Amino acid sequence: MNVSKKQLDDAVLHNIITQIEADRLYDFLHVKSEEQPNFSFTHVLYYMGGLIAIGAMTLFMNLAWESFGGLGIVIISMVYVVIGMLLTNHFALKNLVIPAGICATFVVCITPLLIYGIQQWLGLWPSDNNYQEFHTKIETHWLYMELGTLVVGILVAVKYKYPFLIMPIAFTLWYLSMDLTVILSGGDEDSALRSLVSLYSGLVMIAVAFWVDVKAHHKADYAFWLYLFGVIAFWGGFASIKSDGELDKLLFFFVNLVLIFIGVILVRKVFTVFGAFGSCNYIGYLAMNIFQDSWLFPVSLTVLGLGVIYLGIMWHKHEIMITKRVRSFLPQSIRDLLQDKV
Repeated sequence: MNVSKKQLDDAVLHNIITQIEADRLYDFLHVKSEEQPNFSFTHVLYYMGGLIAIGAMTLFMNLAWESFGGLGIVIISMVYVVIGMLLTNHFALKNLVIPAGICATFVVCITPLLIYGIQQWLGLWPSDNNYQEFHTKIETHWLYMELGTLVVGILVAVKYKYPFLIMPIAFTLWYLSMDLTVILSGGDEDSALRSLVSLYSGLVMIAVAFWVDVKAHHKADYAFWLYLFGVIAFWGGFASIKSDGELDKLLFFFVNLVLIFIGVILVRKVFTVFGAFGSCNYIGYLAMNIFQDSWLFPVSLTVLGLGVIYLGIMWHKHEIMITKRVRSFLPQSIRDLLQDKV
């Protein structure tokens, strides 16, 4: 729940709090908001600068770096790591949480390049692939880079405890699941197996994210990136499973409705966005393929839409009662999590 200056001023006008209390509360909330990511111009600059730096050493790395050789890449990577750690500690001492978290994340994102350089230097690199292909091709020999990144990411996250550090960990888990598919399939391009691995790895990441959410929701939002990549992996895997039967497509529709429901309950937009997209995709399929010559289908959808609006009105009237009754059956830890989402 975001509280604006205008809302506090309205509370003063209604004699709920005094002007002095409103000013002190606003100053307190303003300071606290600086520790959490928001859409202020300052934070936009922080993240824009951080993502440019991270992208430069990951997605936008060019072939010219190969000319430095393995040892050169290792030396340059270590220089970046040292600079990143110095900046992280410097910003942490000044209580600049967002810049410190971005610099720590930058260090973790350098890890694949460092491991790649070490393998090149020691003559252990098994193929003609270069580092630039790490983000575009699925190969088994990326595993050492991914496992190393996970270890470094977890160690840095444990030390500094910045939520943004979960981003490279979740991203690496997503990459790892795709590369493991190649191992499980014996090197074959098995799209069905790849879809299943993506689906189940996504479920595991969502489960881990929920566990993290329950345990650490009162500290910071450590679960955001795990939820994001978990839903991407799950939804992408489920959507890519080949299904010609209408029942399979209907199941896909119901799964997306469940995602929307979960998103509303947990107040996680990523579930709602992907669920809504999948649901609209299924309705579009019905309109274009099943009921393309039926004049009654648009009318039915209109009635359904009005019914959903009516359902929303009824929910609004009885939300408090229904919420209390449902939450009474849940464990206390989950009730605390949902209460903090209000």
